[in-house]
Amino acid sequence: MATTVSFTVDTAHGPRPVSVAYERTGTGEPLVLLHGIGHHHQAWDPVTRILAAEREVIAVDLPGFGASPGLPDGVPYSLETVPAIFGAFFGALDLDRPHVAGNSLGGLFALELGRTELVRSVTALSPAGFWNEPERRYAFATLRAMRRAALALPVPTIERLSRSAAGRTALTSAIYARPGRRSPEAVVAETLALRGATGFHRTLAAGGNALFTDEVKGLPVTVAWGTRDRILLRRQGIRAKHVIPDARLVRLPGCGHVPMSDDPALVARVILDTSR
Repeated sequence: MATTVSFTVDTAHGPRPVSVAYERTGTGEPLVLLHGIGHHHQAWDPVTRILAAEREVIAVDLPGFGASPGLPDGVPYSLETVPAIFGAFFGALDLDRPHVAGNSLGGLFALELGRTELVRSVTALSPAGFWNEPERRYAFATLRAMRRAALALPVPTIERLSRSAAGRTALTSAIYARPGRRSPEAVVAETLALRGATGFHRTLAAGGNALFTDEVKGLPVTVAWGTRDRILLRRQGIRAKHVIPDARLVRLPGCGHVPMSDDPALVARVILDTSR
């Protein structure tokens, strides 16, 4: 069951309250997990148990997604606000430079937290921000189509589709290479999370100008890309390596855009190796 913590973020218009939902488990050095747009912290469930054997795992619902309310007026959905929001979140949970791993949007956020030295290691799985313009438009069109489909389908239809491998493929094949591995309950929950994501449109609008162009220095960084990523094509990993030359670039064979379900053991090993 998620816990919610509230804190204030300084803005040009004064302090604003922000609330974030998260689940915390395991023991060891702290590791914060950040999901992608339209998802929720349960995206990490396939790897959480493995990670929690060696790390204190804090899986976060990003603001406006999952159980986290949206950002208040005056706090924009932009990359520039990420250090302020997560710096305050880390302070509220008494986390001193945790490790961080992120997927897609969460991967971009993780790299920004590394660039601003708020974390001690970064694992970015298919991070956003290394696209060219045609690739960005394609990714955003795919995400919008997924959102429209989730909103259009009645809940009983989503539940019925989730009961078969073919139905789970229809609902989630854009983000998973092996959608049949997802449980019916997980597919229903993540489809409903996409429907209910109050931060979806504002996050996507802010992402139109989001590019990661700075090095991340002084800490371990791994960028990992699924070979079957259908949203952010794996050649973007080569661009990430050019931007962050000290990063380790890892292939995730047979994995899609959200690789934690496709190969939990491999993804967990990559994260643990980076956060040694």
